[in-house]
Amino acid sequence: MSDEIATFVLNAGTVLALMLAVWALSLPLRDAGIVDIFWGPGFAVVAVVTWAANPGYGARAALIAGLTILWGLRLGLYLFIRWRGEPFEDRRYAAMRAKRGPAFRWQSLYVVFGLQTAVMLTVSLPVQFGIMAQTPAHLTILDLAGALTVLAGLAFESIGDAQLMAFKADPANKGKVMDRGLWSWTRHPNYFGDALVWWGLFLIAFSAPALWWTAFGPALMTWFLVSVSGKALLERGLRKSRPGYDDYVARTSSFIPLPPKRKH
Repeated sequence: MSDEIATFVLNAGTVLALMLAVWALSLPLRDAGIVDIFWGPGFAVVAVVTWAANPGYGARAALIAGLTILWGLRLGLYLFIRWRGEPFEDRRYAAMRAKRGPAFRWQSLYVVFGLQTAVMLTVSLPVQFGIMAQTPAHLTILDLAGALTVLAGLAFESIGDAQLMAFKADPANKGKVMDRGLWSWTRHPNYFGDALVWWGLFLIAFSAPALWWTAFGPALMTWFLVSVSGKALLERGLRKSRPGYDDYVARTSSFIPLPPKRKH
């Protein structure tokens, strides 16, 4: 077994153990939503394990690991704060629990936690193999471009999250649509920022041209953010629960930030 495959297997075992522990914690809490808190930190764990077990070119390995840890811990802290402020389980998991009944207790192990384990290992391909890459043994323009893209994504999602948190904290905004700041340019600045982060990490890994195939990781993340568990799922609920959301949709870009359309 090659060193790269051995490290990937080590990461798979580590992430699986982490998710098993989080699943066990979710049972007494009756809250599968805690899996979201560990989503970002799980990637940070993958980066640390890879960096410790099989580092390639030192500067690039440190750059990828550091940026991944920064993104993962920021996201985990934000989602923890949001989770602490919610009195009920996230409606996505609550709906699954209601539909599946008592069986959800065990089914959540693979439907929720197992699925996130597989997705995490796939999305993190640029992180794992980028950290392990031995060549080129110098930094390139792709490293710079990738790092700047990651930082832009981090800034975008951090500002978007902070703006949304401040908006929700004002009781006068209850039931209203958040359409200010970055949210006037895109309906999902947090998801767009996430996508930028992962494409930036891929650019750094792509300094080793043989790692072109790891683009599958950010492509999968973007697909989930746009079409599966991110934008598409969230907007189905908001169209029903937020008066005026259709007007917001009509004047605001769905994902890529663009100047807002004028109201007629």
